[in-house]
Amino acid sequence: MRNLPSASVAAHPPSRLAWGIWALGASLYLAGFFQRVAPAVMTQELMAEFFLAAAGLGNLSAFYLYGYVAMQIPTGLMVDRYGARRVLTGGAAVAAIGGLMFALAPNLYFAYLGRLLIGGSVGVAWVGTLKLAAQWLPAQRFALASGLALAAGMSGAVSAGVPLAAGVEQFGWRPVMLGVAIVTAAICGAIWTVVRDDPAERGYLGYASAIAPGMARASAWLGLREVLRYRNTWLIYFAPQGISGATIAFGGLWGVPYLVSVYGFSQARAAFYCSALMLAWALGGPLFGAFSDRLRERKPLYVIGTVSALVLWSIIVLAQPSPNVLLALLLAAGFTSGCMVIGFAYAKESVPARLAGTATGVANMGSMTGPMLLQPLIGVVLDQGWVGELTYSGARAYDAQAWRDAFLLLLAWLAVSFACALATRETHARQLR
Repeated sequence: MRNLPSASVAAHPPSRLAWGIWALGASLYLAGFFQRVAPAVMTQELMAEFFLAAAGLGNLSAFYLYGYVAMQIPTGLMVDRYGARRVLTGGAAVAAIGGLMFALAPNLYFAYLGRLLIGGSVGVAWVGTLKLAAQWLPAQRFALASGLALAAGMSGAVSAGVPLAAGVEQFGWRPVMLGVAIVTAAICGAIWTVVRDDPAERGYLGYASAIAPGMARASAWLGLREVLRYRNTWLIYFAPQGISGATIAFGGLWGVPYLVSVYGFSQARAAFYCSALMLAWALGGPLFGAFSDRLRERKPLYVIGTVSALVLWSIIVLAQPSPNVLLALLLAAGFTSGCMVIGFAYAKESVPARLAGTATGVANMGSMTGPMLLQPLIGVVLDQGWVGELTYSGARAYDAQAWRDAFLLLLAWLAVSFACALATRETHARQLR
């Protein structure tokens, strides 16, 4: 049996091991993002299956986000208290159960519950993965790891685009979603077997002080109260809402039916455009994170990315550009939206290190509050603008004016994001002591 390094001579873990541990957490985030945007290419099937209008479809999709957002602060507390390994394993197990329930749902209420369980359980993936990054990777790699984790999520989103559309067309939506539940169960087993909370458990030096499991519940809630005393916590909670809200509400649900209805695209072409948006977001996240690490500045890039996203989405919504220009604009909007990944390093650095998990949870809660509210609200506005037309499958069809009115919500939320990013205080990539 190989002797582990002694405490006096222990080294930091090798990069391959450290990134491998991180990657297992990121794999749950990938699966979660797949589930998050899957309804986008199943809109006709779900509306017909459960007899839904736009508001109802938005609500079904948003049930994932209701669970996800509700779990963010508890996740930060649980990760700080119990460690990432147990929290990620439990999350993956419940996500598999929720996926099974959604795939086999006999009625809308079981579908709601399945989506709620999926969202609440995979809600631990982002914070847990970033907690692993803080323990296993150098501090100067944290924003890069955040960006790569977002890229992993976007890979899940892209898989829920054209590939999922093809799978649904070939096999039906229920068998495909059942397969996703089985894969999630496999991820659960891999995390429990391989992941460890701290490199010390493998005989290596860690990069951050581990929080001892079993810390008092009262101290955890006091930690949350302390996190909320910091100005940046609140600003970084609100700042990503319009950015992620616009990207996920469009790419994760409403983009496909919009492009089919207004541009006359096929389902496959519309899914491709939404996948392109997500791919650009996946590329932008790591690059913004790495550039922010190199500059040792958070605020300037965050502000530039946010205002750029506002301008680009304004053109998309108000000008209704030609298909080729639209694709270019979606790519640019997705890329600039990658700036939101900076917020997680920003939030972590804005509080003492012992509160990093809680602060990251609050920041992630903010990033999902935008799409959680926008998806059903867009559906409500669409239903108000419905003029009585139906699609070939019997679902409601909405005209260009109804879509434009609904998407004005994206622009309003992005304006709020820009104002909040502008008001943040720079950390210069240094952890608050």
